[in-house]
Amino acid sequence: MNPKIVCFLTAAILTLNTSVFAAAGKTYQITGTIVAATGTTLAVEKGGERYEFAIDPATIKGSAELKVGSTVTVTYVMSATKIESSGAPAAATSPTP
Repeated sequence: MNPKIVCFLTAAILTLNTSVFAAAGKTYQITGTIVAATGTTLAVEKGGERYEFAIDPATIKGSAELKVGSTVTVTYVMSATKIESSGAPAAATSPTP
C-alpha cells in the first residue's frame, strides 16, 4: 500500500477520534469580570463568587489580551482528574408485603 495513503488514513482516524471524545462533554458558559490573570490561570468574578480556570495560552485565542477589570465570557467543560470510590453502594431495601 502507498505510504502516503497510510499516513493520510492514520491522520484522519486520529482526528476523528479526537473530535468524538471532545464532543462528549457538555459545555458551560460564564460571563463575569476578570479579577486575576496570569499566563496559565484566569479568575473571573460573577455575583460575588470567584471562578478559577486553568488555561493553555497556546490553544486559547486572545489569552494574551486578558486584562483585570475586563468582562469576559468563558466557555468551559467540566472534567474529572481523579475519582475514588469509597466502596460498594448500600443495598437497596424493598418493603416486604
